[in-house]
Amino acid sequence: MSLAVTLSRAQEGIAAPQVMVEVHLSGGLPATNIVGLPEAAVREARDRVRVAIQNTAFEYPGRKVTVNLAPAELPKDGGRFDLPIALGILAASGQVPREKLDDCEFLGELALSGSLRSVSGVLPALLRARARGRKVVVPRANAAEAALVSEVEVRVADSLAEVCGWLRGAQDLATPTGVDTEGGIYDGPDLRDVRGQLQARRALEIAAVGGHHLLLVGPPGTGKTMLAERLPGILPPLSESEALETCAVLSVAGQPTDPARWRRRPFRAPHHTASAVALVGGGSLPRPGEISLAHNGVLFLDELPEFSRHVLEVLREPLESGHIVVSRAARQSTFPAQFQLVAAMNPCPCGHAGDTRRRCQCTPEQIQRYRSRISGPLLDRIDLAVEVPSLPLREMDASRGPHDEDSATVRARVLGARRHALMRAGRPNAEINHRELERDCALGQAERRWYEQALEKLGLSARAYHRVLRVARTIADIDGGAGVLEREHLAEALQYRRF
Repeated sequence: MSLAVTLSRAQEGIAAPQVMVEVHLSGGLPATNIVGLPEAAVREARDRVRVAIQNTAFEYPGRKVTVNLAPAELPKDGGRFDLPIALGILAASGQVPREKLDDCEFLGELALSGSLRSVSGVLPALLRARARGRKVVVPRANAAEAALVSEVEVRVADSLAEVCGWLRGAQDLATPTGVDTEGGIYDGPDLRDVRGQLQARRALEIAAVGGHHLLLVGPPGTGKTMLAERLPGILPPLSESEALETCAVLSVAGQPTDPARWRRRPFRAPHHTASAVALVGGGSLPRPGEISLAHNGVLFLDELPEFSRHVLEVLREPLESGHIVVSRAARQSTFPAQFQLVAAMNPCPCGHAGDTRRRCQCTPEQIQRYRSRISGPLLDRIDLAVEVPSLPLREMDASRGPHDEDSATVRARVLGARRHALMRAGRPNAEINHRELERDCALGQAERRWYEQALEKLGLSARAYHRVLRVARTIADIDGGAGVLEREHLAEALQYRRF
């Protein structure tokens, strides 16, 4: 029989659909055809595979070789199918045993020498193979990434010859070494470096407990960027499932994963000149953008009004849904985008409106034009807006006070307060749905009447009505997890919506 089948995985967003690589040898003039909607890199595999097989001391069949990548309607791209195609040809020609291919999946690009090169998207493929209970063979260059997935048998190899030797039973393949499941000790920027700014520190803690979006407004040099950079240090570490999903996005984007830091929450800070495609993802072969690379972490947008209005508007949907769908003519890919937005901006174009030490030179029209670059619907999705004023120099030079806590102290308090939300709904307060909101944010008659009057006076939307309740629920959790929201919780939550 001159037919052999090997298994591999394609790359489609962070999904990894199975691909059956069917190889058939028949009579006729020697030729190799690859069918099944292959992109250019896959079509070129016939030359890489032929030379790699010859340089590995195997015989390339002098017959007509037909390679079918099924399912036919799924586009295939990249060099990830080189190894399964080569093994299928060798199995169809009787040079390696066919039966050893049944319960194993293969990923890897072949060099002309027969050595294996790394490929992107290994982590999603391993997660899907684990669900099927199959073994996986990957290049040694992907070993660190493969070590993150437990309960799946992974083998790493340097060359086609090693894989063939393993299939023949002549040698064994190594397994990737384990990683630190705790992800090590956090060694990033510490909140202790920030002097003063008690209101901003309070808002940062509320944002960390509830997963709320935050806007920092203040003159240049007042510590807005310092505060934003220290938010990941007070957030809870990623759970194993969250960490694997976050690393899967990095894998699809072709970015390396540091095994010592894989449980750290990502922090992405794109420049204000970034395009909409850079932010949400795209390309002819869709790749994740900054909002997906910040999945389960923090997306920091400094100088928010300097971003293109079109770029900012594309954030509105993923802020609500937690994912982004990138549609192109040939395919459609869905990427996760459950990020926490932290934005910073100046109060005016010159940056000194309200600064007691420098006089603002902007006219009211210039200030209005500057602030109107950010649309109302986008601002409505931001839960907390806090002023970061300039501090007197004597406070900057003073010794640290009792309120200048380090990140470890604040993180311990954040973990304790977030535990209340996790016990109630299993997720942070910013992510609870309307039914959970009605259940967990109960108001007494007096508090509800006062709250409705305040909303009417401030002219807040229905979306703001629910978002303020979520922030008030978070404040109550910080104060001990009271079952019923008090007026002081609502009042503090309302003052953070003074946009």
